Amino acid sequence: MTQALIAAAVGFGTGIVSAFGIGGGTLLLLVMTLFLGVEGPVARCINLLYFLPTALGSLYYHKKNGYLKKEAIRSAILPGVALAVAGAVAAAFVDTQLLRKAFGLYLLWAGVSVLWPKKKK
Repeated sequence: MTQALIAAAVGFGTGIVSAFGIGGGTLLLLVMTLFLGVEGPVARCINLLYFLPTALGSLYYHKKNGYLKKEAIRSAILPGVALAVAGAVAAAFVDTQLLRKAFGLYLLWAGVSVLWPKKKK
């Protein structure tokens, strides 16, 4: 029972963090694997399922508040679908250790880029 309450609280908290554009999904993965004992592949599947309703909710509120640019959305659809397919193929055929290292480097780069933001011109 306690673990279910912790999981619900973490889901709620990461949902709020996600609404602000901060990597709530990454936090959710860390909590599930490090503190709740969920195996990595299961945690990743849960994270992907968690993303769908939060993304739809964000999309709804961004549209409602006029923050969406239709031109940008249209130009992102084709590359987004193509890269999603490429990522699925890579995940199926590329060595898992290589993908883990690449993702780890990406997370390090993302963290460092937050610490040293670009100067405004």
